[in-house]
Amino acid sequence: MSADALEALTSAGITATSTDSFGPTAIDVPAESWVAAHEVLRDAVGLTFFDFLSASDELTDGFRVVSHLADFWGGSHVDHVLVRTLVPRDKAVLPTLSEVYAGANWHERETFEMFGISFEGHPNLITLLLPDEFEGHPLRKEFVLASRVAKPWPGAKEPGESDHAPVGAPSRRRTLPPGVPDAETWGPRPPGSPDPDPLAAAQAAATPARPRRAGGAAGAGGGAGAERRTRRQSAPPPNAPAPAPAADPAPGEEAGGRSGDESPGESS
Repeated sequence: MSADALEALTSAGITATSTDSFGPTAIDVPAESWVAAHEVLRDAVGLTFFDFLSASDELTDGFRVVSHLADFWGGSHVDHVLVRTLVPRDKAVLPTLSEVYAGANWHERETFEMFGISFEGHPNLITLLLPDEFEGHPLRKEFVLASRVAKPWPGAKEPGESDHAPVGAPSRRRTLPPGVPDAETWGPRPPGSPDPDPLAAAQAAATPARPRRAGGAAGAGGGAGAERRTRRQSAPPPNAPAPAPAADPAPGEEAGGRSGDESPGESS
């Protein structure tokens, strides 16, 4: 399916690349081809089922908007792909898909209020889940989880930090709850002080991806390591006693313990 989708997009003059993901194949398209790519995938490839649309905050790279399209055929067989694009953080705008897939209507409304991404041409781009007076976009990584500031966070309590701990009990350095920046970068500030970088706390908390081990080195070392493990497992310990030889059965007895002339129904 991914090969057919890429061929159809390329034939339509749309620059598209395919990337392996944890689920279906992901196809990346430019933001200016967002609507055209979905029209091609619906009409030329047959991905007529719209499942969802959402986004992820990629910090300085912007926001990655993703949709999931599918085609059902042959009973329970499903072909599906992810379609992705990047929009800049300072101009998070995409054209709406609501005229291509009607189901995209409320997904775009949710993405609008959770990430602050605007969808041009949407017929009713208003809040869907949050109250009208809510300020901010909760799924942006710079959004401060104020409730973790106002309420005690259980994760910051260690045995030495309990409210009932004796005076002088050892304690470690208190940690901030996830989603809460340092006081120096958030909250009321003196007049005239410089504005802090809103992404500083999110970037500091971001964990870099674990580097993959080189395939050649892992393969070369893996065989030697497996051989060493096999030798260690098969070789007996240096002081282990030698196993006793198995005793030969007495003449006229079978392995089951009965004599050769004793029938199964008789007992001695």
